[in-house]
Amino acid sequence: MENLHAPTVPSGPTSSRTTNGTQINGITSFAQLQAKKDNIEAEIRALSSVLDSHGVDMNTSLITPDGFPRADLDVAQIRTTRARIIYLRNDYKTLMTVIEKHIHEHFANLAANGATEEATRTSVPTNASITSPPSQPAQILGPPFAKVNSVVAGSPAESAGLKAGDEIRNFGYVNHTNHDGLRRVGECVQGNEGRDVLVKVSRPSGGRRQELQLTLKPKRDWGGRGLLGCHILPL
Repeated sequence: MENLHAPTVPSGPTSSRTTNGTQINGITSFAQLQAKKDNIEAEIRALSSVLDSHGVDMNTSLITPDGFPRADLDVAQIRTTRARIIYLRNDYKTLMTVIEKHIHEHFANLAANGATEEATRTSVPTNASITSPPSQPAQILGPPFAKVNSVVAGSPAESAGLKAGDEIRNFGYVNHTNHDGLRRVGECVQGNEGRDVLVKVSRPSGGRRQELQLTLKPKRDWGGRGLLGCHILPL
């Protein structure tokens, strides 16, 4: 019989340089690389919490001694969660290699630029005008993938500033590319109970839109049902 606790994806490194399904070859900003690293770490924590909720880890057997699936476990969900963790760990290794290379190149450029700037300072007239560096390009926002349908008074969602009608662009590490029908929003909430989660929303306001970054802390003891106190629908 098939080994039910075996991973469903290869455990070796991924063949392409991707993170969470997103190409990283063209990324040159250390901040972007660091953000991807933080997102992967957060998702792995959330998925590990899912395994903890079932009372298993990556190596717990999912079959009985006589070779049948354990009836006390949700075998399908556990196998899917384990597979995703393995996939993310492989991506994490690839990303860390890219980050290490980026750091080496950064310090090499600093050393080279230091010598160039020293030579330039000796040749620039004292009355030369100095222009400000160009401003950073505006951040490209991903499309919304969910909408807040209702918010309960006194809930963590209300405390964070969420309002009915808000369209969610990012919920922690979850965005339009990986929300999986909002399933990963639930995983993110469950895995970050008591921790701050960054939520980026687009809010209609007088014919225009406000782009907001809110901090939401899921918790159980707020006096209502669930960890958030709001109802979210997929777009």
